[in-house]
Amino acid sequence: MIVSPEGHRRTPLEPWILARARARDLEGLRAHQLEALRMTVERARRLSPFYAARFASVGAGEPRSLADLARLPLTSAEDIRGRGMRMLCVPPGEVDRIVTLPTSGTTGEPKRISFTAADQELTLDFFHHGMSVLVHPGQRVLILLPGVRPGSVGDLLRRGLSRLDVEGVVHGPVTDPGQALRVLRGGRFDCVVGIPVQVLGLARRDAASGAPATLSSVLLSTDQAPRSLVTVIERAWGCRVFDHYGTTEMGLGGGVECEALDGYHLREADVLFEVVDPETGAPLPEGEYGEIVVTTLTREAMPLIRYRTGDRGRFLTGPCPCGTWLRRLERVRARLCGRVRLQAGGVVDQATIDEPLYALPHVLDVRAGLRREDGLDVLDVEVLAPGAGA
Repeated sequence: MIVSPEGHRRTPLEPWILARARARDLEGLRAHQLEALRMTVERARRLSPFYAARFASVGAGEPRSLADLARLPLTSAEDIRGRGMRMLCVPPGEVDRIVTLPTSGTTGEPKRISFTAADQELTLDFFHHGMSVLVHPGQRVLILLPGVRPGSVGDLLRRGLSRLDVEGVVHGPVTDPGQALRVLRGGRFDCVVGIPVQVLGLARRDAASGAPATLSSVLLSTDQAPRSLVTVIERAWGCRVFDHYGTTEMGLGGGVECEALDGYHLREADVLFEVVDPETGAPLPEGEYGEIVVTTLTREAMPLIRYRTGDRGRFLTGPCPCGTWLRRLERVRARLCGRVRLQAGGVVDQATIDEPLYALPHVLDVRAGLRREDGLDVLDVEVLAPGAGA
């Protein structure tokens, strides 16, 4: 085990990524990424009607460098909704699982993401190694994520944990906080994995009991987690709180923090990340905020090439305190669609509202919307705080 001068264990994702890429160093990883990118583009153009049309002008052997990736067109959620079946690179009979993501509006086609068994194995492998940051053999993890169906995120996480000799217990999302808390207290769990606001609700409820559970770690996933929310959980359970970044489109797993808790280390042998100008699609220098764009490098059923996540983020500059040379993506705290420019100047986003409100006692959830009335910007904020009284 390698420990940095700051006392942090180096992320176990580093040797795993090198092994996946059959590389020894950063230069070897970049060579793997370029070769995998070329193969992905060529395969997609050959097998997918959508990409055949999209990449008609791309020559054989291109892209010739990772920098050439920026010359390829971006792919959007609208492409998946309208032409998802034309993006497939395998016969429908080889698709092992289809995940349907409903549209955020009241109308419109949902997004359907297809995976082969091999695609799901990639996610299992990431969960296996990514969770080794948080837990050790012999420990128990309470999984507060959907896991009834084979191949669902909770099921894959449970199976990945079993490869670590860690027992994962799938409870599912929290619908009854009291019941979930009884399971947590009675199960001698070392770690909890769940949706940020649901885990916050359990932590606040448990702390109010006067005799809260003792955990070694918590992993937050599926949604942005304000720093103030994380602090409440840390204090309630006396544990370290890690953040995971992943979407169904990128294969459920994208990156996870190391012991330094200072940005995500990314699964770069399987997914290529960019931060681009949301207006032009041009890559931005490290340290600048833009839209996170992903390209899957090893996906069979439905490769996504330069897919716009809609998330706002940036690459962190400088080395990680854990000592790895892997890149870090700053904790994602906002979506581009949640940023609104005010008429009088300035920008407001959900993260700006969340941070001070989640720090208040009893607050369990926050929702906000901006409307214009009589020429003014009016911010409507709805706060769920059941224990606050009148």
